[in-house]
Amino acid sequence: MPDEMQQRAGVPVLVCDPAGPPVATEQDALDLIGAAFLGAQVVAVPANRFDESFFSLGTRFAGDVMQKFVNYRLRLAVVGDISTQLAQSSALRALVHESNRGGHVWFVPDLDALDERLRAAS
Repeated sequence: MPDEMQQRAGVPVLVCDPAGPPVATEQDALDLIGAAFLGAQVVAVPANRFDESFFSLGTRFAGDVMQKFVNYRLRLAVVGDISTQLAQSSALRALVHESNRGGHVWFVPDLDALDERLRAAS
């Protein structure tokens, strides 16, 4: 499935293809942001599309990507199982916990959980 715009819980969401290109650089993140300018308020990116450096906070890649989405006033949803990465890093666990308390970046296990978050946020 290619990346596609979907209405999820009444919100326009760019749902990214799990088999799409990796998000390994800031430019890759900007490409997703550019695609979202077709009307999306949220970009849902499968966790497996992110380079492992995203989950290693010492690289600062996750912070840079998340800040880009905030700057462009788009919400980012990282969708999928990241339990392996969470088990390896207390800093990542703290980031996920704090992000999920806010309204800009969410880490969710699946699209159904994203739908619940979107309904709760509206």
